[in-house]
Amino acid sequence: MSQAQQRASISAIIITKNEEQILPECLASLDWVDEIIVVDSGSTDNTVNIAQTAGAKVHINAEWPGFGKQKQLAQRYATKDWILAIDADEVITEPLKQSILNVLAKPSEKTLFILRRTTWVFGRFLKHSGWYDKIIRVYPREYTGYNDALVHEKIIEPQGCKKQTLDGDMLHYSYRDLHQYLVKSAFYAKSWADGRQARGKKSSIGQGITHAIGCFLKMYLLKRGFLDGKQGFLIAVLSAHSTFVKYADLWIRDNDSRAN
Repeated sequence: MSQAQQRASISAIIITKNEEQILPECLASLDWVDEIIVVDSGSTDNTVNIAQTAGAKVHINAEWPGFGKQKQLAQRYATKDWILAIDADEVITEPLKQSILNVLAKPSEKTLFILRRTTWVFGRFLKHSGWYDKIIRVYPREYTGYNDALVHEKIIEPQGCKKQTLDGDMLHYSYRDLHQYLVKSAFYAKSWADGRQARGKKSSIGQGITHAIGCFLKMYLLKRGFLDGKQGFLIAVLSAHSTFVKYADLWIRDNDSRAN
């Protein structure tokens, strides 16, 4: 406990729904934080019990407001000085843990900290394809938070803030199998189309094709996905498909007379 007294305190915030597969490993990698806040959106598996057993403070918000606002809610429940935002399918490695503890030992109140994230996809961690990414996940609780995005939410970067990348990787076990990928992809596509439709945006099949081709070329060639082997090719094809689907979804809404 003396270590915690010599540093700034930190809350880990997690939003969940049916995350029993990776959540135990995620929570085990957080045994050093001062508080774990879980906001669940109506899990029907063992997610809530797993979180409670691990000592997390669990809150239920089944009326899904979108990723950004659900994470805002989780942050409002947090009480510590700093926030570590982590997804239920992500795991903090020991080197990254030590990097975060070093930050807390000498905190800089207007600095946002970037984590390197490597994603496990169909049998390997991707180091290219745009899937070995950097993402802001550690920040002072009272300084900033998430935006309102329905999907692909981001931390708001206050004017004049500093950013620093931490050593160590965060492991991301995003997809167990192809079925889970397709289910998640369909949900993200719907959320994207919902957001665009709410802003009065329209789409076309041609846009879907163009963006899908662009997605494949960017991931497989520009982002060197070919160096990720067969998994790199597969995820480039699947991402192109997902890109087409979200534009097609928006186009269908505007052209299906029975929905109007």
